[in-house]
Amino acid sequence: MTERLRTGFFLLVLVGLGAGWGLTQPLTKIAVSTGYEPWGLIFWQMVIGSLLMAVLSTLRGRHLPLTWGALKISILIALMGTLVPNTASYRAIAHLPSGVISILLSLIPMMAFPIALALRLESFRPLRFLGLGCGLVGVLLLVLPEASLPDPAMLLWIPIALIAPACYAFEGNYVARWGTEGLDAIQVLYGASLVGAVLVLPFAVASDQFITPFQPWGAPEWALIGSSVIHVLVYAGYVWLVGQAGPVFAVQVSYLVTGFGVFWAMTLLGEAYSPYIWTALVIITAGVFLVQPRQRDHLALDEGDPDSAQRASGQ
Repeated sequence: MTERLRTGFFLLVLVGLGAGWGLTQPLTKIAVSTGYEPWGLIFWQMVIGSLLMAVLSTLRGRHLPLTWGALKISILIALMGTLVPNTASYRAIAHLPSGVISILLSLIPMMAFPIALALRLESFRPLRFLGLGCGLVGVLLLVLPEASLPDPAMLLWIPIALIAPACYAFEGNYVARWGTEGLDAIQVLYGASLVGAVLVLPFAVASDQFITPFQPWGAPEWALIGSSVIHVLVYAGYVWLVGQAGPVFAVQVSYLVTGFGVFWAMTLLGEAYSPYIWTALVIITAGVFLVQPRQRDHLALDEGDPDSAQRASGQ
């Protein structure tokens, strides 16, 4: 395969990953449409993810090691990468447009940068600081103008929706600073899915949020399954792309995830947005571009480092 064909193929994979990841937000909106509560949804998301990861691990021939270190990182990623952010996101997406959630999730790199500065993982750079300012302006455009959100009451849910990107930003910096106890990205996600299912099950049952599978399945149930399957497959594809094309190339999927998230919300859910929201999308996207690592930061995201996928994606 020539270099041009190879680059074109990687671009197609990147677009496919962005389209898949962007689709998960509208599917989540559908999943909560009948009143399903977060912990019941998260439990089945973790179970489905665990089953798929078990199959993937078997095919790779790299199983999850049973060590204290593996358990520790699995608990941390389960809490900060799924249980806390998804609980907040499921609550928020029941009240906010799916496209707005996608836009807010694109703030992950901007939230991660000041944390990285505090941990001395990054050095101050004016352009990246300008990117933080773009993120702030974008959020203000979402929450300040009365004509921005379809219903002013939705404003109360914006802080809840911001919990998820804040958690992902912390998680990515933790991995960059302290690593993943020797586990690669797929093993981390597998362990977190198993631990997450165990942790959330008692809360789902005790709070009467458990969802029994022995019932007629409609759009919400299929949406939950579809979102869970897509997440695992796309994440595995992203890890593969990091290894083949490098994290600096693969991390550009963040732009596509936001764009496709808005596109799918308009197509599947019939959402429409005010000029303020479109302006916020443009400004936040510009901020993400300024904050993202450039090619000169490649050493900070080593292609041979099994932790690089988490660092680049914020997962």
